[in-house]
Amino acid sequence: MFILMSVHHPRPEHRGALIESMHRYGAAIRGREGLVAIHTLEDADSDRLVGLAVFASRDAFERLAPVARAAVSEDPFDEWESVPIDGFRLTEV
Repeated sequence: MFILMSVHHPRPEHRGALIESMHRYGAAIRGREGLVAIHTLEDADSDRLVGLAVFASRDAFERLAPVARAAVSEDPFDEWESVPIDGFRLTEV
């Protein structure tokens, strides 16, 4: 199993656009072989948004990630985010 977790800090005026972008990212790979689950989440205690994608393997991630990224390649994250995206590529230990 391989998990991609991205923590976003949206600027308030771009929160909706960022959520839509995260949904497009997920929609681009939802239902494809190798994706176990994908979610757009919000932290109950802050303005943070979290993208959580669970893949069957790192190979599945490497195959599907370019498809998902292409769906949001034109999005101006540098304008939408107050700080850089904090990304995690997680494997079980």
